[in-house]
Amino acid sequence: MYPSNHQLALSNFAKHIRRKRGIFAAALGVTMISSTLCAQAPSIFPAPEQARADIAAALRSAAATHKRVILEFGGGWCADCHVLDSYFHDVTNRRLLDTNFVLVHINIGYKDANLALAARYEIPIDKGVPALAVLDEHGKLIHSQKDREFISMRNMASSSVTTFLNQWKPLRAGCSIMQNNC
Repeated sequence: MYPSNHQLALSNFAKHIRRKRGIFAAALGVTMISSTLCAQAPSIFPAPEQARADIAAALRSAAATHKRVILEFGGGWCADCHVLDSYFHDVTNRRLLDTNFVLVHINIGYKDANLALAARYEIPIDKGVPALAVLDEHGKLIHSQKDREFISMRNMASSSVTTFLNQWKPLRAGCSIMQNNC
């Protein structure tokens, strides 16, 4: 005996539900694994109340070593902030960063912490993060990202960070702005 059209439709529907349930279960599993891994990964952003002490320590170090200070405003929840940090520390940029800068991560919470610091360094948190401010070795603001330059870091290449670091590194004695390798 052959199944009726109604029985075929129900059978196909049941197969469809089983297939979708499998896809849903797989997606749920991937989500749970991702959440667990993210929860276990150390945050690059210290507690928000640590910011002022970290900036003071960075300025002391920068003054002693004639480096500039980069303040990275962001939060542990910010995927683009983590991509930016990985680009700072990749093979191409690590030496450039370590030679010329002291990096400070400023935790803005969920856009509810260190807002006065962000304002002081002309970082418009409402436009998004990550956002960087560059200070000279004496603490004077020489650049702040006001136009969301790195907000989509996950869609950018590490070379964009290289360009930024080269643009804002301090000039060494005997170098001019026109020389790239100083």
